[in-house]
Amino acid sequence: MTSPHDLHEPILQWYSTEARDLPWRQPDCSPWGVLVSEIMLQQTPVARVQPVWQAWMDRWPTPEDLAAEPPGEAVRSWGRLGYPRRALRLHAAALAISTHHGGEVPRTVEALRALPGIGEYTAAAVAAFAFGAEVAVVDTNVRRVQARLVTGTQHAAPSLTAAERKLADDLLPDDGSAPVWGVAVMELGALVCTARGPRCEECPVASRCSWVAAGRPAYEGPPRRGQAWAGTDRQVRGRLLQMVREASSPVAHDRLRAGWPDDIQRERCLDGLVADGLLEPVSHDAFRLPGTEPT
Repeated sequence: MTSPHDLHEPILQWYSTEARDLPWRQPDCSPWGVLVSEIMLQQTPVARVQPVWQAWMDRWPTPEDLAAEPPGEAVRSWGRLGYPRRALRLHAAALAISTHHGGEVPRTVEALRALPGIGEYTAAAVAAFAFGAEVAVVDTNVRRVQARLVTGTQHAAPSLTAAERKLADDLLPDDGSAPVWGVAVMELGALVCTARGPRCEECPVASRCSWVAAGRPAYEGPPRRGQAWAGTDRQVRGRLLQMVREASSPVAHDRLRAGWPDDIQRERCLDGLVADGLLEPVSHDAFRLPGTEPT
């Protein structure tokens, strides 16, 4: 197994010169800004997140600013980031922070996990990147880098395992640089050790990589399937939600019927949006974003 000490210095040095200049990494970014960025970055590329994050922070620079708005405004401002339930989770977290934490994002992993919609990864990321906690932060990029560097496999397991968590803990530096290490490994996975086209010639630790040393063997685990989009319920839900989001008043059911030709799929998706709290009926045949007033 590759020694952690053989990895720390070259990866941290690489990050110090190659890291992207992102606003939520700036020293003056608030813990709230870090939390918003981590929710937005889940399953969404940085290039799509950055302008939406900036607009959110301009409009809602504190949790109390967002909590004062109806949840539908969070959904409206989410735009086309996808997975819009994340907007509702952020609004719910802002309410909890305002109500139970005096408007201040809590500092510990345990307190962050207690917020609505905040899972294991996000709690660790906010604790590390906003408050300097020395905890392992394990996302998809980190898991892939660990798999190649240490275990010699092209891809990580389909879902996070206890062994991966332990490995991330074992790899943490013990000299106070753990928070930077976490984001540095993520960046290495995002820019160099990518899923489809790893650029091993640019990797600062290629000479220490178990996967490279083994001849970069092909993945032999369970099939890895990409996420379909065209014609799926996700596409239909997104189209219906966008129609309501762009309207200044409740949208009639008849108008939504024009948004998708398949009656059964459209009505199933509309029911799902209501059940998830992303839309609410204001009459028998019209819908609006949750909590917003009809004009």
